[in-house]
Amino acid sequence: MSLAPYVRILGRGPSRARSLTQEEAREAMTLILQGDQAPEAIGALLMLMRFRGESAGEIAGFTQALQADLTDWAQVPAALDWPSYAAGRSRGAPWFLLSARLVAQAGYPVVLHGWNSHQNPVASVAMAVRALCLPVAETPAAATAALAAQNIVYVPAEHLHAPALELLKLRDVLGLRSCLNTVFRMLNPTQAPAMVQGVFHPSYRDLQSDAGQLLGQSALSVIKGGGGEFERHPAKTIALYGLKDGQPFEEPALPLIAETRRLHDGDEVALTDLWSGAALDDFATAAITGTAALALYTLGAAPDLSRAQALAEDLWTARHQARAA
Repeated sequence: MSLAPYVRILGRGPSRARSLTQEEAREAMTLILQGDQAPEAIGALLMLMRFRGESAGEIAGFTQALQADLTDWAQVPAALDWPSYAAGRSRGAPWFLLSARLVAQAGYPVVLHGWNSHQNPVASVAMAVRALCLPVAETPAAATAALAAQNIVYVPAEHLHAPALELLKLRDVLGLRSCLNTVFRMLNPTQAPAMVQGVFHPSYRDLQSDAGQLLGQSALSVIKGGGGEFERHPAKTIALYGLKDGQPFEEPALPLIAETRRLHDGDEVALTDLWSGAALDDFATAAITGTAALALYTLGAAPDLSRAQALAEDLWTARHQARAA
């Protein structure tokens, strides 16, 4: 079978074209992953979806097709899924890695996964992971062992689903991002009960929340984060979208600090120095604890955002002590 029927659905013209259903999207991605579809058809499908605007059903269907190849990863015992797929030179240092570390310190196993393009060394997630000595896993067994040892692990996307990553990289060929950027954020390879996601464009907050509901996700928080990552600006009100017990919610997260500053202005302080205490930066600390608070709230570790923030600040103060049992 070819992709032609699915391309035809999307591209028949203004009065006859429509989005793919969730099942049609799952079928189309399954065909693509078999590896024998014409590249022209794959490009046409992805760009027609972009032109029309991806639907929640299309994102959910594509995600289901990829998840079918990840049954071994679904055995990894994670509590929180934390994707990192932001691209662009405007990103600053990935403070959110320290936020994830705080969540792990609170006793919640965190799986970070990602792939980041066009980033300068300061913003490189992969380099920061190594600098912070966070464990990196290439297999489900290695990820499980890392969680048992440190409650946190980073999995590069090429070790999750290499064929899907090649589809995401078509951005370099087509000149535009495709829905794979969103699909990877929704992937949740370990089927963790809670997920956090950052987006660059606000319109994607509802899209990813709606797709999560179609996929049966219980807890999900989506924010317009720094450079597209799940990382909050501590001096602004942040709109928090997502799911609680599988049902949509929207809630504001109020400013934590009164400082007029762009998120990564003066971003010269090393993450290792922030963590060790060798460097002090109140704005960065507020961003780190504020992001951790949103994740802890998503996990249900606190009943409201104010108590989640208090918990995150306590964890930051106690970060050099042995991690919580």
